[in-house]
Amino acid sequence: MEIVIVTGMSGSGKMTAIKMLEDQGYYCVDNLPVRLIDKFMELMAAPGSEITKVCLGIDVRGERSFDYVLSMLRTLKEKGYEYKILFMDASDEVLIKRYKESRRGHPLAPDGRVEDGIERERRILRDIKEQADYVIDTSNLLTRDLKQQLIEMFQKDKDYNSLMVTVMSFGFKYGIPSDADLVFDVRFLPNPYYIDSMKHLTGNDKPVHDYVLGFPQTQEFMKKLDDMISYLIPYYVKEGKNQLVIAIGCTGGQHRSVTIAGELYAALRGHGGYGINLVHRDVRRAR
Repeated sequence: MEIVIVTGMSGSGKMTAIKMLEDQGYYCVDNLPVRLIDKFMELMAAPGSEITKVCLGIDVRGERSFDYVLSMLRTLKEKGYEYKILFMDASDEVLIKRYKESRRGHPLAPDGRVEDGIERERRILRDIKEQADYVIDTSNLLTRDLKQQLIEMFQKDKDYNSLMVTVMSFGFKYGIPSDADLVFDVRFLPNPYYIDSMKHLTGNDKPVHDYVLGFPQTQEFMKKLDDMISYLIPYYVKEGKNQLVIAIGCTGGQHRSVTIAGELYAALRGHGGYGINLVHRDVRRAR
């Protein structure tokens, strides 16, 4: 039986992830009292059960102390239940913004500051995050991007070594992505922005794409970049890293970075062995 434990920061998209896993055929139960999980698993694994994929959502609000959750997970392991932990996360700034937009209080600080609740929740969830098989940061993810990540992580007969690679384009004028592991500056490439016919296009448009890739230095850079990332990834996997964010930046995140990020994404998809996702953080803002 395949078991996925979904947990993480409140407001990071746990419910969305659970609904998407349900669409993939998982029998999903959210916020089941932790003390009932052991019995629930026994029922799911009982002879004659037709359920082969289970998703459990665990919310920090479910227990006064999250220590019992960790104890329960150890007990499941001891009883032979194999599971994967999916931890949903987002930056503090994004979580605060989402709470303000929803006008809801944080569950750990219902009458206080949202920031205080987030800080407390991070402390409580620190240990389970360290044990997680997958960590998804939804700070810059669209719903369709999250869906693609989940499909690649949990699709049957696919082995992605528990590593999800996100290739992200961005504009330096809007700041370097806070979750970036590797940052590459492509502002040395000729800029289509100064060509009137391309100024309002993006790297997703063929004229810009062909222009950026039409220079020898671009082709040489792509070869070296692909070679270096392909060299590094097995070592990240060996060290147990579960998420790698590769950020490609130009001035506004509209032309060069979008083109290069798209090319790197296509190249890495061809290698296989890990999940791969493409995000253009600033392309809409630039236009």
